[in-house]
Amino acid sequence: MLRLAVIALLLANAGYYAWTQGLLKTAGLAPEEQAEPQRLQQQIRPETLQILRVSGSKPPADTAPAAAAAPADTAAECLQAGVFDERQAEALRTAAAALPQGSWLLEPTPIPGRWMVYMGRFEDLETLDKKRAELRARKVEHDRAGGTLEYGLSLGRFSAKDAAERELAELGNKGVRTARVVQERPDAPGFTLRLPAVTDTLRPQLDALRPAMAGKTLRNC
Repeated sequence: MLRLAVIALLLANAGYYAWTQGLLKTAGLAPEEQAEPQRLQQQIRPETLQILRVSGSKPPADTAPAAAAAPADTAAECLQAGVFDERQAEALRTAAAALPQGSWLLEPTPIPGRWMVYMGRFEDLETLDKKRAELRARKVEHDRAGGTLEYGLSLGRFSAKDAAERELAELGNKGVRTARVVQERPDAPGFTLRLPAVTDTLRPQLDALRPAMAGKTLRNC
């Protein structure tokens, strides 16, 4: 019995080998072929196949949007000038009327008054020169007061009255006795010219403002 079993096993193995190698193909006994031609024949409508890009992946370089290669527009910048008094501001309004609407504005910017430690008014230049010699001897800095305060000397100009009075007290310690605090200029309304978004297109048009700017120049805001 054992011998028969061994013989049967050998015959079974020989048969399986012949079947897998296609030796029994003529008898209609052979495994299903998996070669590429058979797989292609099994495809259903291969012409409809589409390759889709996975979401989040980068597109090929030659399909990048054309806009990405275009140079960015030059960023607009904010420019301003001032401060201008009421008369100067009116001239600027006239000159700026030719600019695009909304491209400029005049912002209220009050002009603070100015206070002076003042010595004078002297009768003539000779008296003025004598007083200057005295101040030089005491090493006190000074200059001509100018305007309606001539003939007179300024021993310091200040934006606040308190600061001018403190300076006057210091000068008293140096032997200056005849000086006093005066208001050289009262508070006054003022304006700052602001151009919030100056582009390359707008820039050439700003030349129309130059004659009305009273020598002031545009600077970054």
